[in-house]
Amino acid sequence: IHATATVEGTGFEISARGDRMIPTRVSHNPIIGPGVVPFGVDPAYDAQYKLNQAPRSHVASHGQGKPFTVEPGPHQRTQYPYVTGTTVLGCKYKDGVMIACDTLCCYGSTKRYKSVERIKKVNSSTIISFTGELSDFHYIISLLEELDTTDYCEDDGSELAPWEIYSYLCRVMYNRRNKFDPLWNSLVVAGVKHGRTFLGTVGMIGQHYEDSHLAAGFGNHMARPLFREKHTDDMSEEDARKLMEECLRACLMRDKTMMNKFQIAKVTAGGLEISEPFQVPMNWGYEKFKDPTKHAVGAW
Repeated sequence: IHATATVEGTGFEISARGDRMIPTRVSHNPIIGPGVVPFGVDPAYDAQYKLNQAPRSHVASHGQGKPFTVEPGPHQRTQYPYVTGTTVLGCKYKDGVMIACDTLCCYGSTKRYKSVERIKKVNSSTIISFTGELSDFHYIISLLEELDTTDYCEDDGSELAPWEIYSYLCRVMYNRRNKFDPLWNSLVVAGVKHGRTFLGTVGMIGQHYEDSHLAAGFGNHMARPLFREKHTDDMSEEDARKLMEECLRACLMRDKTMMNKFQIAKVTAGGLEISEPFQVPMNWGYEKFKDPTKHAVGAW
């Protein structure tokens, strides 16, 4: 189905295919940069957008009840993250790369959402995880899905490599930082392609680095020392998993915004796998845990 209509008083034609009346702008426009869509790029879209600025009435999908009005409000910047995830760990091993995190997202200090999959598959060779604001990560995933859809539509059998996705996210995060509207996330990108193992992290203002092991969030303080002491690039998958679980345990016993429900994802030349949630064995019977206020005068 194809139809056109002229916007009254503008002379612009609006093209409609199927049920989509407003032309779609992809967020990763290759000419003007990710997330930047100024007026003037698409006059027909701009004309239609202006018509939709007035308050509109909406009726619930079941068709019952009174319509409600949505008033256009001022644009605001995210000043503080509300629903957040904490530590993400990653390390390379002999056959691939592995990352791990828990499934908790906190609402402030409240352990509110306990079954959030914080590790996402980007394509057949790349996975990504995050710390920070959950909704901003959903936006990042929507950008990556657009890229993946573009690859699929090209139908040439190629897809973005892990280091290409990493470079793209560096530009996205730095772009938003320069607009004084940062995405409140630290991202961990891991993958294997063409025999190359990749592991990198990107911060909320665009700072980034690659390494054989890394951590985002509170794990930077608790897990990196263990990685530096025990990690080697040629370690087996079994040894890498044991080290990962040891680091998760060290973080869990010191971070109040973590919970004992984890997922580990691995990427090898044969593909990727994200585990089902599991627990790590804990021991709270240490002598100093029995009377934690003994040497803390005034504590309760």
